[in-house]
Amino acid sequence: MNKTVILIAGPTAAGKTALAINIAQSFGTSIISADSRQCFRELNIGVAKPSVEELQAVPHYFINTHAVHEQVTAASFETYALEVAEKLFQTKDVIVMAGGTGLYIKAFLEGMDEIPAVDEAVRNQLTALYEANGMDWLQWQLQQQDPLFAAEGEMQNPQRMLRALEVMETTGKSIIHYQKGAKKKRDFEVIKIGLDLLRQELYDRINYRVDVMIQHGLLEEVRSLLPLQHLNALQTVGYRELFDHFNGQSSLDQAINKIKQNTRHYAKRQLTWFKRDEAMRWFHPIANDEIMRYIQSQIKKPR
Repeated sequence: MNKTVILIAGPTAAGKTALAINIAQSFGTSIISADSRQCFRELNIGVAKPSVEELQAVPHYFINTHAVHEQVTAASFETYALEVAEKLFQTKDVIVMAGGTGLYIKAFLEGMDEIPAVDEAVRNQLTALYEANGMDWLQWQLQQQDPLFAAEGEMQNPQRMLRALEVMETTGKSIIHYQKGAKKKRDFEVIKIGLDLLRQELYDRINYRVDVMIQHGLLEEVRSLLPLQHLNALQTVGYRELFDHFNGQSSLDQAINKIKQNTRHYAKRQLTWFKRDEAMRWFHPIANDEIMRYIQSQIKKPR
């Protein structure tokens, strides 16, 4: 148990990438991304992928590893990340994991829970209803039938939303219930760092970042992906809203405002997820010295 994972978690736009790089450089180690969208090679600006310079500064894993037509799940991430960690720990005592996809982080640290089998007829019926009625219908169904998932789950990800709805209809329990089962034992320690800001400061960061994404070519990136808009990987904030714009369903200003709104909602759900973890130690993103002192105290502390 002399190996340590330093986890940097928190809402989107909080500054996880910059802090993770700083910490990784301090320990001469690598970063495993825990972001369910930055792994896709075709997505760049809209998922706030680390820059070329940032990727060169520190070795990163689970960045640009998959194509958008590939299925990537929390379970597959668990397998991938554990294999990478085992390899890195052969030469390093510390590695960094950074990201905001709570379910992926949970899978890596605790394992995935067994969820009862779902009736295929239920799955097909819900999929057909979603395809006929769209995202608003799916969100409304979850708010009515599974308010726990609606509050804590990824309410912009139709694949996970359909999964939650089919589990609720089959078992009568929220999928969140099955995600709180027995934890698997890992052969490394974990230091959990959460980044948090005042709400208005976070929202200002989100709004600014969306504006910068637009300036840096997000419209062109999304336009190039129009033929792939049906794929699950593209059911992502920042892409879906602009697909609607290109399909004549909204003006550009409406689409940009919707991206900002949906990103703020996503950040709120991320915080709800991570705040449940009592082991998470929370800091402001610019508190670098305080964060490093805390990490060093935890590494040196007898366990």
